[in-house]
Amino acid sequence: MSLFVDTSALMAMLDADDQNHAAAAALWQEIVATDTDLVCTNYILLEAFALLQSRMGMEAVRTFYEDVVPFLRVEWMEAEQHARSVAALLTAGRRQLSLVDCASFEAMRSAGISRAFTFDRHFAEQGFVSEP
Repeated sequence: MSLFVDTSALMAMLDADDQNHAAAAALWQEIVATDTDLVCTNYILLEAFALLQSRMGMEAVRTFYEDVVPFLRVEWMEAEQHARSVAALLTAGRRQLSLVDCASFEAMRSAGISRAFTFDRHFAEQGFVSEP
């Protein structure tokens, strides 16, 4: 079974000061011990790299790249998926909903993934099952 991994979960797992760190770290240990297919997009990686670099520095980026990314199957957004994601963002017209969120929803729907490792409420609003 596949589980989409969102930036919010990655940040919570890697940042000990994050309010969701304990839950994220525990679930991460659980899921990497199984044969769960962990999926994200290149947009998630871009967002995570930028946030880690800004908030925690380059060593955190290196740790993420070397210790976490190898567990992820990265789906690369194609031009048509990007266009649908932008259209969804513009249609929604919500300040707190990001292009990365809309691209994640597009990727999940395209791949038939219904579960996400996330702390972002937008996934549940879109009908996905959020874990933890």
